[in-house]
Amino acid sequence: MATPDENKEQSDSMDPDSEHSSGTTSGGAAQTPQGASAGDGSVNMEFVLDIPLEVTVELGRTKMLINDLLKLGQGSVIELTKLAGESLEILANQKPIARGEVVVVNEKYGIRLTEVISPMERIERLR
Repeated sequence: MATPDENKEQSDSMDPDSEHSSGTTSGGAAQTPQGASAGDGSVNMEFVLDIPLEVTVELGRTKMLINDLLKLGQGSVIELTKLAGESLEILANQKPIARGEVVVVNEKYGIRLTEVISPMERIERLR
């Protein structure tokens, strides 16, 4: 059976505010997370690399009245805001990450990137 002093030590080790807990140093400062460097402020972002994102290629946009939308049928043409040959927007979770042009590869549509936003700018825009 544990003595009252032993019980206090065990509860202190679980208490996040305790000086003895594993998340703080003896000076009370939080320890640096694994993968982060203590002095330069950079953080290891490898843990987010496997998170899936929705990638969208935007050919163009238009606004329609509901009445006009309901009249659409097979063979209808919807005029878009972009001109033929104009760059397409590539979006990740509705945030722009690049621009490109349409290509056909093995009978499937694809996008050739013509301009890519820098990785740091892309991370900033995801916020």
